[in-house]
Amino acid sequence: MNESKLKYQIGLTLIKGVGASTAKKLIAALGDEEAIFKTNKHLLEHIPGIGKTLSSQIMAQAGILDRAEREIEFMLKNDVTAHFYTDKTYPFRLRECCDSPIILYQKGNAEFNRQKYLGIVGTRKMTPYGKIHCENIISELARKYPDLTIVSGLAYGVDICAHKKSLEMNLQTIGVVGHGLDQLYPAAHKQTADKMLKQGGLVSEYTSGTVLDRNNFVARNRIIAGMCDAVLVVESGERGGALLTAEFADSYNRDVCAIPGRTNDPYSIGCNNLIKKNKATMIECAEDIELLMNWENPQNKKQPVQTFLFSELLPEEQIIIELLRKEGQMHIDHIARELQMPVNKISGLLLELEFKGSVRCMPGGIYMLA
Repeated sequence: MNESKLKYQIGLTLIKGVGASTAKKLIAALGDEEAIFKTNKHLLEHIPGIGKTLSSQIMAQAGILDRAEREIEFMLKNDVTAHFYTDKTYPFRLRECCDSPIILYQKGNAEFNRQKYLGIVGTRKMTPYGKIHCENIISELARKYPDLTIVSGLAYGVDICAHKKSLEMNLQTIGVVGHGLDQLYPAAHKQTADKMLKQGGLVSEYTSGTVLDRNNFVARNRIIAGMCDAVLVVESGERGGALLTAEFADSYNRDVCAIPGRTNDPYSIGCNNLIKKNKATMIECAEDIELLMNWENPQNKKQPVQTFLFSELLPEEQIIIELLRKEGQMHIDHIARELQMPVNKISGLLLELEFKGSVRCMPGGIYMLA
């Protein structure tokens, strides 16, 4: 943990009037987060989208860095880690979202950049019908895909059912919470949350001491959607957080799927409407998700494509191959940043390498050797 750098990163999130989008603009314009605190008002107000009013607010934030240092002390005492949006450890899927948080706090041992991430959400008033489908789908997927990660919101009903079944099936499971990691809501789920710390964990965009607020729980739904390849709505009323998560997922070009229910069931109205309006794929079993996501069954893997010899690759293509050989798998943005090349150029080189059978593109813009 680079405490000096982290102080400015946390401080940036504490400036009133500066959200994630504005923070990213500031960093892009000034080079890094520390420069934001050390630059002058004249330079700030000439950054597109900032102006005189916001630049004045930024300059007037006294005590921000002291508060950030106290947050670092909390993190050190409570085994909390932070992932800034430019870090390699930051969830690559979430980074693609325009409104992704610039910092994600983590407690536990979760690996954010695994190949298969599925969000499972639904009503807090889950019925036996929803419970059976939720548990069966997780069980079936776990038997074929032990590398699968299940993400949900640790709420009552469908969320906690998904977390518990994932733990039972030895899957990594992550709970996205709408408060700081100094507390837990609902407190009734502490036992499950403690188990998740050893098999996934909890994540949040909020610092310790954040007051419980309904809007924070609404906002966390975008993180659930952004972290995943797809979102499954198990049961939902006509309105609710699960449908907001589905909307976020759709806006991020994630696959949305839903379990259908009886037409007169109040807790299936949301799912049925998603399917009826072609906003979600109908899911009846785990195999439907496999087909939707085009996941390979490990027992039926295709034979690998014969790759071209290094001597048949261009020098820049060889550099990419060596980087992927070293890192294992990387997002296209990481490759571009590491090699200091424009993303459009890297995209063209990767496409050529795909044609040659040297690399493989995974969901979410992740590349690995074929």
